[in-house]
Amino acid sequence: MSQTFRSLSEPNYRHWFAGALISNTGTWMQRTAQDWIVLTMLTDNNASALGFTMALQLGPQLIMFPFAGNLVDKFDKRRLLMVTQALLGFIGLILFALTITDVIVLWHVYVLAFTLGMLTTLDNPARQAFVSELVGEKLLPNAVSLNSASFNGARMIGPAVAGVLTALIGAGPVFLISGLGFAATLTVLIRLDKSKLHPSGRRGKGGVLGGLKYLRRRPDITVVLVVLFIVATFGFNFNIYTATMAKIEFGKDASGFGLLNSVMAIGSVTGALASARREKPRLRFIFGAAGGFGVAVGVASLMPNYYLFAASLMFVGFASLTMMTSANAYVQTTTAPNYRGRVMAIYAAVVMGGTPIGAPLAGWVADAFGPRMALVVGAASGIIAFAVGLLWMITAKDLRLHRDPKSRIRLHMSYHGRPPGHSGH
Repeated sequence: MSQTFRSLSEPNYRHWFAGALISNTGTWMQRTAQDWIVLTMLTDNNASALGFTMALQLGPQLIMFPFAGNLVDKFDKRRLLMVTQALLGFIGLILFALTITDVIVLWHVYVLAFTLGMLTTLDNPARQAFVSELVGEKLLPNAVSLNSASFNGARMIGPAVAGVLTALIGAGPVFLISGLGFAATLTVLIRLDKSKLHPSGRRGKGGVLGGLKYLRRRPDITVVLVVLFIVATFGFNFNIYTATMAKIEFGKDASGFGLLNSVMAIGSVTGALASARREKPRLRFIFGAAGGFGVAVGVASLMPNYYLFAASLMFVGFASLTMMTSANAYVQTTTAPNYRGRVMAIYAAVVMGGTPIGAPLAGWVADAFGPRMALVVGAASGIIAFAVGLLWMITAKDLRLHRDPKSRIRLHMSYHGRPPGHSGH
């Protein structure tokens, strides 16, 4: 099997990959339809309302992550996922019922977005940590990258289909498809071969706050989380960027909005598959991709028409997923297995929990100064994050430029003082 897809040789992971692709496609369809009705049906092109919806959906992860991570490390992850996936599907069905009966109002979306956020706080670290039980430690970096490819393949398909369906027959059927899509993951979880799973063993010490205590001994993971927080909070407000640019700047309808998300996902899938070929995730890929993201978003903010803007989003997607996939794999593969659930809960809180700050800010900037200025804020986040990572590598890892015997300029980094469980940079 190709080096890129080597994790698919494991039957359990192969089935999980297929089920996740179906349910993730439904999830992206739901997100696209929900954002579109908030912007165009429930408000009068109010980007701030859209940002508030995103904040409600992702904000609970900032508050609940220690408890979520503790539960993930304490209980059977497969059974936990069966519960969360069933409830997530039920939310899609509620949205369908409210929309199809024409009784939906903005507060309904706010309540369901918050409920979705509470469930995702538990579901996200459980899914992340469960991957290692499906494939074991050796295949974990590859499996993490393929998970990102699956998620972004769904992001490529889902918004485009949702945009077309919303324009033709309305958002209601899109919510129905999303709710039913979770049945695919549930079916896989029920039918997995439990004898071939790789349990993570006894839970590490420290209870609810064990993950935070573990990170005190891991400054390398801490700086990765700082870089991710900066970019995820102030840069990863893609739905606001694409919705406002499509509607306000270029005058497009729901299908035009969905197409922008799908085009960006092409770059995202490419970035994830490129990461899947690497044997080990490295810090330089994380920090370099953060800088590349800043440059790509800055270029996107200057594009004069819809088609050039859409093309530029491929580079935004590539840089963002290279950073995210490399960071995810680095954190998972260098974290002790019995702390992985709690650390990945912190990871999820960092990546998504900053949205209550960043999404309303991006929406306000788009309303007050225009969508292009919101993109400029996102570009600045990538450049600042790159600077933080570079400064840490210079001070903590003695990063230096030097000239080799053939007069080529190369980077040199000290590796002394590795933290416990560290696999190298």
